[in-house]
Amino acid sequence: MTYFNLLILGFRETYEHWFRSVLTMLGVILGVASVVTMSAIVEGLEKAMRDNIIIYGGLNKVLIRDSDTPDYQAHIADTSPGKTLNDVYALKRGATLLSLVSPEMGHRARITYQRRSCYPSEFIGAWPVVLEMNRHTLQYGRFFTELDEREAKPVCVIGAHIRNRLFGDPESTDQEINPVGKIIHINRQPFTVIGMFTEYMTDAERKRREIERQKRNNRTGSKRHTGYRFRRNGFHHKNNVVYIPINTMWMRFKATSGADDTPEPNLTDIDIKVADLNYMEKALDQVRNILLHTHKGVEDFEFSTYASRIASAEKRIKNANLIGLIISALSLFVGGIGIMNIMLASINERIREIGTFKALGASNFSIFFQIMMESATLAIMGGLVGLPTSFGTIWLLTQLTPQQNVPIITPEALLIGLTFSVLTGIIAGLFPAYKASQLNPIQALRYE
Repeated sequence: MTYFNLLILGFRETYEHWFRSVLTMLGVILGVASVVTMSAIVEGLEKAMRDNIIIYGGLNKVLIRDSDTPDYQAHIADTSPGKTLNDVYALKRGATLLSLVSPEMGHRARITYQRRSCYPSEFIGAWPVVLEMNRHTLQYGRFFTELDEREAKPVCVIGAHIRNRLFGDPESTDQEINPVGKIIHINRQPFTVIGMFTEYMTDAERKRREIERQKRNNRTGSKRHTGYRFRRNGFHHKNNVVYIPINTMWMRFKATSGADDTPEPNLTDIDIKVADLNYMEKALDQVRNILLHTHKGVEDFEFSTYASRIASAEKRIKNANLIGLIISALSLFVGGIGIMNIMLASINERIREIGTFKALGASNFSIFFQIMMESATLAIMGGLVGLPTSFGTIWLLTQLTPQQNVPIITPEALLIGLTFSVLTGIIAGLFPAYKASQLNPIQALRYE
């Protein structure tokens, strides 16, 4: 008997007991679907993490923030002026390993237009270089220039969600809304909108909007909604910002209550970009030395890099992936036990048949191979059904709990899922196949 015939016998045995075979394959189906689904979720998380890093400035961006003064410097802590523009000028002059230096001066704000109002996630005074630093792109208008900065002009650039709240949401009104030229009030002071950033959104949000737009277009005579419908997505923070020239912020919003009524000079943040990631440590050492000089030896600042955030995020993702793999392995283990159980039951039903094969000259290896093929067939069929099941599982998951990070099914994940199902069938069939191959033909023929 050829190996091809043994393969046909394996499929025939599976077909003749199809209901029992389907029940046996359920464990493998669920296991493969779990492997592929978890891999797709993790891949989506990793892609979202990479996209976030890119859209918020890239790996070479570093934030300089305030920190507690070390205990051994407590007696000189008051001598430090804090983060000021002097730090920025010193970094631009002496930090040769940096490509960009961007000061930021933040303030709380309430923005109004006619009877509408909103609170931005960030109201920042900055230099024009912040556009490149934070990788913003403009949909309407322009960004403020060095001339606007020097003259402290009352101009601003807003995020898309600010436009939606103050002037209306194009997705709701089906009309293009360009806020450039409008006069808004920030903390009761008039500002002219000269630009608006592109609306940033996740892949899931973009697909959801496309589906909603298609549904609206297919509807006839449907009533259009007006007003802003609040949506929070993965880039809500970046969509909800307002930028003004730093001189304008300094003159209009940072005046203190002191006797001379001078503006407060301290910056909220200083963002820097390292020219070459290979020299990140050297660049930070260079920055540290310069800031220690301008801060009179007080180390009241710290660096926040995306590299450290990536390490933390990757650790969480790996833990989630490990948990998912354990759950998937348990599902496949249960499926393997089911296959082994059904194969042992099948052997007990076919003892006389196996005895007849051996009496006609079948070798132990032929019997072993036949049982192994039946076991592998169950696993392969379960794996092939499990692959489309994983697509359905991901679709159902995204419908029940919409994800900001769209799961991504990769060919590698499908191949891994199918490979694990085949291995499960092979391992589960070893003992039944060995038991069948070792049957004594005479005793098998006498078995009733």
